[in-house]
Amino acid sequence: MKILVDNQLPLALARLLNAKGAECLHVLDVNLGKATDGEIWRYAAAHGMVLISKDDDFFHLSGQQRAGVQLVWVRLGNCRNAKLLAVFDALWPRIQERLDDGDRIVEVW
Repeated sequence: MKILVDNQLPLALARLLNAKGAECLHVLDVNLGKATDGEIWRYAAAHGMVLISKDDDFFHLSGQQRAGVQLVWVRLGNCRNAKLLAVFDALWPRIQERLDDGDRIVEVW
C-alpha cells in the first residue's frame, strides 16, 4: 500500500507508518509542500496512493471525483503529535483493513 501524508500532518506520521510496513511518503518528500489540494490529489491518483489528511477539502474532492484515491480523513482536531501518533499506532491495523476492503474514505476520530 502506497500512502501520501498531507502537509498539515507531521513527517513523524509518515515515518511511523513506514515502520509498520506501509510505503509512506510525506508531501515534503516529493516536493509538494506548497502544492494546491488539486495538485496533491492528482499526484496521489497518478501514483495509486492513499491520501492521509486533516483537510476537509479532500473529503469534498473524494465525493466529486472518481480518481481512485482513498482518503484517510483525520478528524482529531488540534492535538499534539504524540497523541496523533498514538492514535495511528493503535488504530492502524483497523485503518489498513478498511482500506484493503476498498473503503474510499476512512475517518479517524
